[in-house]
Amino acid sequence: MKVSTSEITPEHLYLSRREFFKTAGLLGAGAAVLAACSPAASEGPVDYAAIGGEPSAIAATDELGDPLNSYHDITNYNNYYEFSIDKARVAALSKDFPTSPWTVSVGGLVRNPRTFDVDDLKKQFSPEERVYRLRCVEGWSMVIPWIGFPLHRLLDVVEPQSEAKFVRFEAVHDPENMPGQTSRWYNWPYIEGLRIDEAYNDLALMTTGLYGKDLVPPNGAPLRLAVPWKYGFKSIKAIVKIDLVETMPVSLWMDAAPNEYHFYSNVNPDVPHPRWSQASERRIGEIGRRSTLLYNGYADQVAHMYHGMEDQRENS
Repeated sequence: MKVSTSEITPEHLYLSRREFFKTAGLLGAGAAVLAACSPAASEGPVDYAAIGGEPSAIAATDELGDPLNSYHDITNYNNYYEFSIDKARVAALSKDFPTSPWTVSVGGLVRNPRTFDVDDLKKQFSPEERVYRLRCVEGWSMVIPWIGFPLHRLLDVVEPQSEAKFVRFEAVHDPENMPGQTSRWYNWPYIEGLRIDEAYNDLALMTTGLYGKDLVPPNGAPLRLAVPWKYGFKSIKAIVKIDLVETMPVSLWMDAAPNEYHFYSNVNPDVPHPRWSQASERRIGEIGRRSTLLYNGYADQVAHMYHGMEDQRENS
C-alpha cells in the first residue's frame, strides 16, 4: 500500500510515543531492535503495548546515542537514479510510482523457489523495527528507523543449495514510470549482490517501512534491502528478483565505474574513494562533519566476515 503525504505520522508524535514507552519503563538503553510482531505495523506507529509485544530498549536514538533523522529528511533527500540524479527531485518524480500489486521472485540455486506477494511477506515474517545508520559513499549519513525482517528468514524458506555462494538482487525495470531509466549512462535494471554469509548476517534487513509506516517510493517502496555496514548504494531499492548464484554478481555501479565501486563496498574511513576521502561524513541536519566509523560502527557484528582479506580496497 502506498502511503500518501496526508497519512504520514508527524515526527513529533512518533517520537512522543517512544518517549511515553520510555517513561513507562518499557524502554531502556542499549539495543536497537524491536519486534512489532504484527502485520498492522504498516497502518501507523506501532502500539507495542496494545498488541502484547515485548519491546526491547529502543529510543529516539541509535545505539550510539545519535538522534533519528526526521521523516521529512529521510523521504526528501534521496539518491535514486531511476528517477533523477538530483536528490531534491526524487520525491516529486516518484510520488505516483505504482507499488501495488508487487511480487518478488526468489530462485536460482535453491530447493524451493517461490514468488512472494509483498503484502504476504509482511504477514509471513513478523516485522521488526531497527534503527540503522545509513552512510552514503558520497560522504553524507542519516539515522533511520526501518521496519522489516532479516533477509536470512526469507532465504531459509527457499533453502539455498550448497553451490550457492552469492545472493543477486534485481530491481524493477520500469522506464515508463522511472524517467531516470531512459538514461543510457547506466546498464539498467539496478543489480546488487551480497556474499551468502553477508546475506545471512542478522543485520541484513529486507525493509518494508520506516517510522512505523510503509515505505514510500523515494525510499524504495515497496521492498528494499538495508545493509548498514556497507555504503548506501548496496541497499538496493524496489526489489523484484532475488537469485542464489555461484559466481559474484556484477552490480550496476561495478559495471558503470569499476575503478571506483567494488563488490564489497564496506564503510572504511581508512580507504578513500578515488576522488574523495571517506574519513569523515556530514550527518544530514547537522552542522560540520563527524568521523566515519569502521564498518559504519557495526564492526562487532560484521568484522569477522572479512578476516584475511588482503585487498583493503576491495574490503572498502
